[in-house]
Amino acid sequence: MATSAILGQFDLCANRSAFPDLDNGYSYPVDARIHLFGDATRWAVVAELLGYDPRMGNLVDVVHRFGNCLTSGEPGYGAFLERVENMEEIDPLGVEEYGGGAPVIVRGTPLTAAADAGTPLQDLFRLLAPAHRELLLADATELRAGLPADLPELLRLDEWNQPEDFWETRPSEHETFRMLAEVLDSGDPTRYRPTLPPNTHWSHWPDAGTL
Repeated sequence: MATSAILGQFDLCANRSAFPDLDNGYSYPVDARIHLFGDATRWAVVAELLGYDPRMGNLVDVVHRFGNCLTSGEPGYGAFLERVENMEEIDPLGVEEYGGGAPVIVRGTPLTAAADAGTPLQDLFRLLAPAHRELLLADATELRAGLPADLPELLRLDEWNQPEDFWETRPSEHETFRMLAEVLDSGDPTRYRPTLPPNTHWSHWPDAGTL
């Protein structure tokens, strides 16, 4: 495989608006993660953007999959995983605010946060994320859906530097994704040596979700 081919797939998906975008106007960002998988001939990337999507009415883990060995689907969007099982109790009036009192139920587990009634839902979910990110982000089954079962994981990133606009800066032009392509091409996770500060925390994207 070649670094250029990997970056070419990233750029193609960005051209189709099917690349992870933390500045998405339809979703308030809550958390993010990237996984790299590969061996001598195969590679795959799974990128997760967890956010509150008012139009879908839930906290959604948007999973993007890329690679030369996907067992189903095309590179780009992979799944939209709704996390909260009791939205009608969380927001009984449908006003995108916490109704108060009720726990947030995720995978059958009740989660509580120090949030008052009237707290915007994105703020409620952001309070939950630091302590419960493993429950909110993809589990092993969700993560490996569409990937060969024997493909080893090379690297996991819980933060990274992301361009503000993929129309102005293509993935192939940005340090983060160039380094990720080098890791996949070489199989060597030490090729990821970022010089730019991470900016994937939701506080760096104040306009996301505001459309």
